[in-house]
Amino acid sequence: MNIMKQTAVFLLLAGIAVVPMLQAKASAHCQVPCGIYDDYARVESMLEDAATIKKAMRMINQLAGESDAQSKNQMVRWVMTKEAHAEKIITTMSSYFLTQRVKPSQKDYSQRLIKHHAVIVSAMKAKQQVDMAYVKTLAKEIEALEDYYSSGHDH
Repeated sequence: MNIMKQTAVFLLLAGIAVVPMLQAKASAHCQVPCGIYDDYARVESMLEDAATIKKAMRMINQLAGESDAQSKNQMVRWVMTKEAHAEKIITTMSSYFLTQRVKPSQKDYSQRLIKHHAVIVSAMKAKQQVDMAYVKTLAKEIEALEDYYSSGHDH
């Protein structure tokens, strides 16, 4: 099988493997004002997710030229890992930060909205690609939120 056919088969198998993950209900945290959620920890967690995506991309690129069954198996697992961590970032941003922390009453609301949305878009692009530039952008976009959610930030 030539590399194009192998890639097409791989993408099909990866897509089939990912569909059940997309159907799972994600729970970033409750949407009631419980006051126990640590915003800074969530930002740090998203940076860990970005680091995992980076490693997954590196491994996918490393395994791309291999044709043995074990390498293909590992590649699919890395694709699934990359997808899961990108989705985790998207869910945290949309289900927690955008619904509970970014508010129209904030004087810099538009700027906050833009920065938070940029993380979602970068995570989506990191899901779709294996170019390291996408995950570098994602990490920078997440880091841009640190000023809003420093470890001493009050709710």
